[in-house]
Amino acid sequence: MREAYIYDHVRTPRGRGKSDGALHEVTALQLATVPLQALRRRNNIPQDVIDDVILGVADPVGEAGGDIARFAALKAGLGEAVPGVQINRFCASGLDAVNFAAAQIISGQHELVVGGGVEAMSRVGMGAAGGASSVDPSIAIPTYFMPQGLSADLIATKYGFSREDVDGYAVQSQQRAGKAWLEGRFSKSIEAVKDVNGLIILDKDEHIRPNTTMQSLAQLSPSFVNLAQTSGFDAVAIQSHPEIERINYVHHAGNSSGIVDGAAAVLLGSKNVGRKYGLKARAKIRAFTNIGSEPAIMLTGPIDVTRKLFERSGMKKSDIDLFEVNEAFSSVVLRYIQGLGIDSDKINVNGGAIALGHPLGATGAMILGTVLDELERRNQVTALVALCIGGGMGTATIIERV
Repeated sequence: MREAYIYDHVRTPRGRGKSDGALHEVTALQLATVPLQALRRRNNIPQDVIDDVILGVADPVGEAGGDIARFAALKAGLGEAVPGVQINRFCASGLDAVNFAAAQIISGQHELVVGGGVEAMSRVGMGAAGGASSVDPSIAIPTYFMPQGLSADLIATKYGFSREDVDGYAVQSQQRAGKAWLEGRFSKSIEAVKDVNGLIILDKDEHIRPNTTMQSLAQLSPSFVNLAQTSGFDAVAIQSHPEIERINYVHHAGNSSGIVDGAAAVLLGSKNVGRKYGLKARAKIRAFTNIGSEPAIMLTGPIDVTRKLFERSGMKKSDIDLFEVNEAFSSVVLRYIQGLGIDSDKINVNGGAIALGHPLGATGAMILGTVLDELERRNQVTALVALCIGGGMGTATIIERV
């Protein structure tokens, strides 16, 4: 079987996803163009040789719709022969884009493919694409639809995570991310976003707050209690899990993923194309898979998909040097650690989306790149990347350095 190699990856800094965020004036198209241009420049890729550009977008509407991947490829100067396609599996879109690219290479249909994602959350609001799951009773009622934040609180309640537990994890994420920035661990893979005059708009993640403490987080009120109680979602949560008498509301803005703008791209190819264009392989895609999980509790998919991936690949957790699990909410990662018995010193070692932010369609590609850089820094070999997904799903990928 052919193998899919990772030759390079690039991401933008994450800008705060608000109207006063540094990247608010940057269109989704321009944001998506930045890592594509960087990949071409860094690897001296000729025009018209990339077989496909696959970009994840969780809200593919407005300026982020209309197959943004094709037009970002054109704007980046990849050549008019380079096609593009956008995909959407919510929060895992960026990782799925990488996996789809790998599948094209492994199948022998393509030789050189870019997988990545983009989300301009300050410009195209979260949930702008709509969907049946929240408004169509024929699906909302039998699946016990509730907002994701309440699902995170349901996980915390069901599996015994206190407010101190989730806040403690959030402080750790901020501290790890702050240390990673101070030590330059992200520097070789960040491409600054510039204006039309070439002046830097943003060259560092804007959402990070490394001085966060337990005391500062204790001042924040739970974010989802009023919505849950006034809209009846607390009753839905208890109905979906009748063993629970009441919900312990523990999540707030400080222990949940940040809303940010950002884009990322990963260059994948066959061994032959690497030889042809003088590309040096950094890692290979060892295995990947997806799974559906319980839609009400929604965010436990990373556990289910990791177990499936281990079974499919013949690997086990002791074969993995580092884990990268998207920090949608603190309880998601705490349950992953609890459910699989993962050493907390091997997971999200440079912080995650609580500190750095979660640009929905791009995050999967971003954290895959982050963990590859960290494998190289530590001279380790294997990593597993996983994300929870709206509607109850999980996506995971194992990479191996070469």
